[in-house]
Amino acid sequence: MLARHHHPIVAIATAPGRSAVGIVRISGQRIAPVVKALCGRALSPRQATYLAFRDAGGQVIDKGLAIFFPAPHSFTGEDVLELQAHGGPVVLQLLLAQCLEAAAATDAETGQPVLAALRVSEPGEFSERAFLNDKIDLAQAEAIADLIDASTETAARSAARSMSGEFSQAVQTLLDQLIHLRMLVEATLDFPEEEIDFLQQADAHGQLLRLQATLANVMQRATQGAILREGIKVVIAGQPNVGKSSLLNALAGAELAIVTPVAGTTRDKVSQLIQIEGVPLHVVDTAGLREALDEVEKIGIQRAWAEIESADAVLFLHDLTRQNTGESIDNAINYVAEDDRLESVLAIKLPKNTPVIDVWNKSDMASPEVLRQVDGGVLISAKTGAGLQTLREQLLKVVGWQASPEGAFMARERHVSALRKVHLQLLTAQNQLTAVMPALDLLAEDLRQAQLHLSSITGAFSADDLLGEIFSKFCIGK
Repeated sequence: MLARHHHPIVAIATAPGRSAVGIVRISGQRIAPVVKALCGRALSPRQATYLAFRDAGGQVIDKGLAIFFPAPHSFTGEDVLELQAHGGPVVLQLLLAQCLEAAAATDAETGQPVLAALRVSEPGEFSERAFLNDKIDLAQAEAIADLIDASTETAARSAARSMSGEFSQAVQTLLDQLIHLRMLVEATLDFPEEEIDFLQQADAHGQLLRLQATLANVMQRATQGAILREGIKVVIAGQPNVGKSSLLNALAGAELAIVTPVAGTTRDKVSQLIQIEGVPLHVVDTAGLREALDEVEKIGIQRAWAEIESADAVLFLHDLTRQNTGESIDNAINYVAEDDRLESVLAIKLPKNTPVIDVWNKSDMASPEVLRQVDGGVLISAKTGAGLQTLREQLLKVVGWQASPEGAFMARERHVSALRKVHLQLLTAQNQLTAVMPALDLLAEDLRQAQLHLSSITGAFSADDLLGEIFSKFCIGK
């Protein structure tokens, strides 16, 4: 453990602002003296004690509950004291100051400071200590932050599932299978004349296939969890007055964007967080795409293209009432003169690696002949709501969402990336194992690398800079 982790720490553990209850938390080794100094008495372990919190002059700051958790039976694995008071910012700041003052005061018996090294914690330091003291692994620690930040019920349940250790247990199951296969392969290196028969008798290839099947299941659940955590950025794009703002309002169920018959009403992006089947979507309405003469509208259109470039999916709107019914939609997009040329240009400029859904709007106003000509995309009416459910389902499909009956693991991009690396290593290992003359030393190395990637998920092999990056994004007091 790094030297700074030997220092006792203190912080306000509840969010800034006013609330009914606020918590000040201390964690460290042998903090019993400061507990007595703050509370005026020793506390029974894990029992809430109602008492007055006093300042250095003996005046009452507040009255509340104090709970002492002796090591190792605490969240951090160290001694932990929680002071629960009324949640006013001034009250909590006074309590925090009194904790530091009581720790710095001279002990009457020893003549030394009560707890000289007590300091205010850094972001995420309580959770980091829980990880370093083997109370939780790294995936569970990250799930704590993800649970706090969850924007939908499904995301919160997924984070709670990972925090309880389900994701870590799935990774550990993979590790157990991988280590068993790796030991089998490395054992054969000592007996080169018998290695092929030995691996065949031990069904090494079957073990590898089963390992890959288990990995595929974990990857699928982790990938869904990453979608839940990050959300999906969806950009609504198209020419002016095709119904982009109306679609945003319809998806959000609220009048967020101004809707008028005047083209170019939207000059800047309008964003809203919504959810579909528990999946968070960051929906962005953009300025209508056209050759604008107005300088302000030009800036809005430039921003629209920037949003499109960074989107996970694009809803490209077309206006069915602008169709020329004398021509086939299969042959051209069939906008009259200027719109026809512009629509073709816009379609070419759309990013090639981003899913684009053609959305044909105003189906309630289009003629039956025009509706029959539409081939591909989704027919909707942002005004009546027709087709919106089909659009929602199609949107989730193109971004890779697949509701799993087992439930998603709340996962981060680094977790998914590590699992992909494991997948590639196992594919290489399979090629080695099925070769006419297997190179078992290379096979063993592939399995070793796969084990390292898996272990990085739970933190068995993690560099200090990775830990610093992860825990620095936590809130102070957690």
